[in-house]
Amino acid sequence: MVTPPPRLDHLVLAGPDLEAAVAWFGELTGVDPVPGGSHVGLGTANYLVGLGGGGYLEIIGPDPEQAAPDAGRPFGIDDLSAPRLVTWAVAVADVDAAVAAARAAGYDPGLPQPMSRRTAGGQLLEWRLTAPAGDPEEGLVPFLIEWGSTPHPTSRPLPGVQLIELAGRHPEPSSVRPALSALGVDLSVHVGELVALTAVVEGADGPVAL
Repeated sequence: MVTPPPRLDHLVLAGPDLEAAVAWFGELTGVDPVPGGSHVGLGTANYLVGLGGGGYLEIIGPDPEQAAPDAGRPFGIDDLSAPRLVTWAVAVADVDAAVAAARAAGYDPGLPQPMSRRTAGGQLLEWRLTAPAGDPEEGLVPFLIEWGSTPHPTSRPLPGVQLIELAGRHPEPSSVRPALSALGVDLSVHVGELVALTAVVEGADGPVAL
């Protein structure tokens, strides 16, 4: 049986103020995200926008209904001063097998961890994702996610923008490519002074860079 290659699952756009990040995205693209739900215990909540092709954009920030966890919120949210793309995820059918294959190829994505959130309608969504130590190459190397039997977030209608391009910048792109190759994913990484993940989407009035 041939294992299907990883595919883009979602991009993560984080901000220090969730409502402000959602409003910023809406003004930039002309598309209003819809509530996703709360990540209980992590101090975060999210909004969603479809990207086409079964992928989506997650806008994540502090949940005003939850206190900040002692360990801090994920994705460095507590240290952000403005919304930005912080990382991305690729979907795999079997996260344990994908981790083993990546390790055999020389890159450790981290141990798969169970996660969940409640949707705005009260439905519990559960999934497993890898949690590498630290932030590998500051978001250019994706994490792995396996949804199992849980309905994918794009299984319900979402307002959408079309993803046109996803790329990265790094002072030494060659340092990132072995990890990407080990995961079986493609990302164009260009030379840049700062490490950054960038995306171009087709908004209501034309292309917009995130």
